[in-house]
Amino acid sequence: MTGLIKRSFSLAQHRTSVALEVEFWRALEVLAQDRSQSLSALVAAIDAERGVDRPLASALRVTTLNAALARAP
Repeated sequence: MTGLIKRSFSLAQHRTSVALEVEFWRALEVLAQDRSQSLSALVAAIDAERGVDRPLASALRVTTLNAALARAP
């Protein structure tokens, strides 16, 4: 599937939108479920941990990639 899906979140008491590919949203939903978190809680945690030089969309993709690599044999 091509294209980006935009979702909005309240982070640090402000609204923000993030556009990611549907595959990344699916992987983030699985990761949130594995961590017994809502997707919003997971995104907020990633947002709080990312560096100021890394855009939120990039931090979400990198977190997803790292989680997939950790699961790989």
